[in-house]
Amino acid sequence: MMEGLLMEFIIQFKGNVKFKLTLDPTVWIFDDRKLDLEKYFTEKRIERDELEEYKRGMGEHWSREIMEGATVPPTLNSEKTYKKQEKKEMLTGTFGILFRPFLENAEPYDNAETVVFETAHGEFSFSFEEAKELVFKFSDKGQPLREDGPVHILLPDGSNVDNPITDVTAIRVE
Repeated sequence: MMEGLLMEFIIQFKGNVKFKLTLDPTVWIFDDRKLDLEKYFTEKRIERDELEEYKRGMGEHWSREIMEGATVPPTLNSEKTYKKQEKKEMLTGTFGILFRPFLENAEPYDNAETVVFETAHGEFSFSFEEAKELVFKFSDKGQPLREDGPVHILLPDGSNVDNPITDVTAIRVE
């Protein structure tokens, strides 16, 4: 019984890719790349270069330590407060994750052009460029998407947030 329940939350990534992946959206709640969907489509987003951001942050930190001296690490109480707040958000939040890293990690072959999402309601095709921008909603108010999940596919502008692609069973690259 439990095994069948778990299999419903697994999405097979197959087709014209070097690596056939198995996606498990139930673990994405712990992923640092998760997006708060209650804010994602309403707040202005700026494309970030994470490596450049890291280098800039480290340079600023280094300069500050030279000029001001080392800072005292946060107290245990402030860290506990942060952890409690983070846990509360995980238990009540609505989250998603960008599809781009999964597509890139599967390493599609050069002749691959399309990403097809197989669902209980038919197939939905996107070009590679379109697919890279899609958002996978995997949690609603702190709960996994049991009824019509394991993910809902949202367009990058959020225009289908009230009518997402649901019941995804597999992802096929062609």
